[in-house]
Amino acid sequence: MSHVEIRPVTGFAVEPWLDELAELRIQVFRDFPYLYEGDRDYERRYLDRYAQSDRSVFVLALEFNRLVGAATALPLMDADEEFQAPFRQLGAELGSVFYFGESVLLQPYRGEGVGHRFFDLREQYAADFGFLHTAFCAVERPDDHPLRPDSYRPLDDFWRGRGYFPQKQLVAHFDWTDVGEVTPTRKAMQFWLHSL
Repeated sequence: MSHVEIRPVTGFAVEPWLDELAELRIQVFRDFPYLYEGDRDYERRYLDRYAQSDRSVFVLALEFNRLVGAATALPLMDADEEFQAPFRQLGAELGSVFYFGESVLLQPYRGEGVGHRFFDLREQYAADFGFLHTAFCAVERPDDHPLRPDSYRPLDDFWRGRGYFPQKQLVAHFDWTDVGEVTPTRKAMQFWLHSL
C-alpha cells in the first residue's frame, strides 16, 4: 500500500504543480487508448485554462509531495469550445454541467481506490456549486486496434458503477498525433454523463 495523499486545490493555487501535471498527462496518455505523442506547449495552454477558472478544481494524488496522479474539473462554460460544441448543437443548458477533464494516475498506484476519490471529490465540488450534471469524454478506439494490448481493460464498468452512461448524441472531435505517427489525426471523444 502506497502513502498517497489526496489534496484538492482550486484555480491558481495549482500553479506550482502545472509543469509536473503536464508531464504526468503526457506519460499516462501515451498508453492505449489515447496513444498521445505529447506536446508540452499544448499541455501548458490546456492546463492554464483550468487554472484561470475561479471554479475549477484539481484533485492531486501525492506521494511524499511527488505528483503521482491528478484529476481536473471545471464548469463546462469555462472549458474549451470543442468540449462545449456537442452540448450547444443539442441545445443543452451548458450552465448546469460540470466537466471532468481527466483522471491520470501512474500504474503502480492503481487499484487502491484513488480513482474513486478523484470522482468523489469532483462530484462533491460540483454539487456544492449547484451543478446538476457531471460529464467527461473518452476516446473511442476500435476493439481490433493494432496497438491495443492484450491486457487492456476498458474503464466502462468502473464508470457505469459510478452512475455514468455514454450519451451517443454527445461526441466531440479532437486532433492529436498518435505515438509513432508524424501528423495529427481526428479522434472521436464520447461523452459520459451523470446526474447529481
